[in-house]
Amino acid sequence: MVSQLEASTRGSNARSPHAIEGLVQVFTCPHRSFFTNVMAHALRMAGQGHPVLVVQFLKGGIGQGHNYPVRLGSSLEWLRCNLPRCIDTPHLDESEANALLDLWHHTTSVVSQGHYSLVVLDELSLAINFGLISEAEVLDFLQNRPIEVDVILTGPDMPQSLLDIADQVTELRRSYHLRTA
Repeated sequence: MVSQLEASTRGSNARSPHAIEGLVQVFTCPHRSFFTNVMAHALRMAGQGHPVLVVQFLKGGIGQGHNYPVRLGSSLEWLRCNLPRCIDTPHLDESEANALLDLWHHTTSVVSQGHYSLVVLDELSLAINFGLISEAEVLDFLQNRPIEVDVILTGPDMPQSLLDIADQVTELRRSYHLRTA
């Protein structure tokens, strides 16, 4: 007897009863932080041959943009916004705002084509909270991405709507231990 497992077609949003649905994970904390465990997971996935996209929306300063991705091995593509500086304020000039939106539109386009197994959207919460990327667009993106794509969102003060749809939420906290002499 032969059985066949039907998998979803990459890039298709059709919900096959046998498709393995990707997860939405959130990593957040009260302060701006670099989530080392998220990057380790991305590198591990890429090392196993799964295509990974890491997008840092508020990191700039190296003239990168989506036209000049950093490629680590054959499976990890790392994008930064084409900005002359790192963003730490909602006040951008027109060219900076356009560069950020250009990166967002590029990201949504390539993810919808089903090129990646894992997508990391770094500091997305800050871009939303600064009013640079629409929360409604992010929700639409997450709900309409190809079924098998895992997405990790990072950043402080993650909007409640994103926490509500996440399959997993990890909150990093600083813990203070009293030392006794």
